[in-house]
Amino acid sequence: MNVTVCQSCGMPLTTPAQFGTEADGSTTREYCIYCYKEGKFEQPGISLEGMTEMCTAILKDEGMDEESARSMLRNQLPFLKRWRTNTTDQHAGSLTENSTTSATPGQVTTNQSLSAQPVRYVTLPGKRLAGVSARTTNAIEISGKGCIQGIWNNYFASEHLPAPEAARYGCYTDYTDGITGEYTILVGHEVSPNESLPEGLDDILLPPATYAVFTSRKGPMAEVVGEAWGAVWAWEKQSDRTFTGDFELYDERSLNPESVQVDIYIAVRQSR
Repeated sequence: MNVTVCQSCGMPLTTPAQFGTEADGSTTREYCIYCYKEGKFEQPGISLEGMTEMCTAILKDEGMDEESARSMLRNQLPFLKRWRTNTTDQHAGSLTENSTTSATPGQVTTNQSLSAQPVRYVTLPGKRLAGVSARTTNAIEISGKGCIQGIWNNYFASEHLPAPEAARYGCYTDYTDGITGEYTILVGHEVSPNESLPEGLDDILLPPATYAVFTSRKGPMAEVVGEAWGAVWAWEKQSDRTFTGDFELYDERSLNPESVQVDIYIAVRQSR
């Protein structure tokens, strides 16, 4: 699946008809045809906030809740190529946090500013996760009618949870069409391959994979997870993604909901 997003407005680019064009008529996968045509931006003087409001209006017309659309765009757009030159230093500076060196998978080994680049790549063996799951799409989730928050609530209401300090996962798998189609969301924890599960818990098997790891800043969960996904969507190497299974890791850094740090693992091809 070779999917990227417009580096001006964030629209997923899934067909050649959506690609912008250069001055010589050739296509570019960096920008969509609505933002970039014949080598020039269609709205050359628009600001980042102006682009946010314009895209919010478009998404609202398509049925998305206005505040959900605006929040999503404010998380995503600052990391896109068009806006990084002028805004990333100021934006990322406010997100910078120190992290500790650790051999634990997912820990950052140096001070990091949140950016549209992974902090590292790691190859992991397969995992079996157990928890509560459902099918959904990104379009449904950002419309304000999604199920992901309910899945988290149902999971923590379960009688079959591990110790509070055990790592939790928000896993995305069984994609039908990359970022545009259906996928399974499972909220849960890791279990052994042969462990019997109580009634009411589902499981998924993640294959061995190489992951690009994105790490959020520390802050309220409702803010930092969306910001980190904004960096993932703005990452210029979307074509490296394999969609064999991605996950958010909530470990000991996530025990305080007002000061959470989350890793997002994005499955990628081994040869980058």
